[in-house]
Amino acid sequence: GYTAVQLPPVILRNMLENPGWYTAYTPYQPEVSQGRLEALLNFQQVTLDLTGLDMASASLLDEATAAAEAMAMAKRVSKLKNANRFFVASDVHPQTLDVVRTRAETFGFDVIVDDAAKALDHQDVFGVLLQQVGSTGEIHDYSALISELKARKVIVSVAADFMALVLLTAPGKQGADIVFGSAQRFGVPMGYGGPHAAFFAAKDE
Repeated sequence: GYTAVQLPPVILRNMLENPGWYTAYTPYQPEVSQGRLEALLNFQQVTLDLTGLDMASASLLDEATAAAEAMAMAKRVSKLKNANRFFVASDVHPQTLDVVRTRAETFGFDVIVDDAAKALDHQDVFGVLLQQVGSTGEIHDYSALISELKARKVIVSVAADFMALVLLTAPGKQGADIVFGSAQRFGVPMGYGGPHAAFFAAKDE
């Protein structure tokens, strides 16, 4: 979801309001490039720390796009080659579900939407998408469910609230293969719904 947040004034002054970061004044370009690389590295490290996984990208367009990428990745790495169904928990954010459905249509995947607890009731599923924290505001312990899904060789993705992961058990520690979400919670204005940078992390397997 989207949350009204406060951007710390020190970041606003020293980065967003500092023309040295966004002008093409040549003498400062090497420093700007180096600063951007360092910022991306820090972003990836925070992502790894909070998700409990092994690898992180430098970001994606938004959470919904990241969900579609997670679905495509799950199909590519799945050992269930004949499975063609992707399960989405019913409390996944609606804008995320819309993009997943659109992308699934182009891939020829069937999308099943149901309560997370019923994920095990469906057959021929190559991947499952869970939400932590859900659209209903509920916090779930998915450890047991993920363990059972992994026993069936199902790839588990979790769309996570970045700020909530500061306090909650990392989805990677619960067994998730892919974790993604929106970085908007870390001080980025809502901007009429985005897009906002997404984080994306996965197991190194």
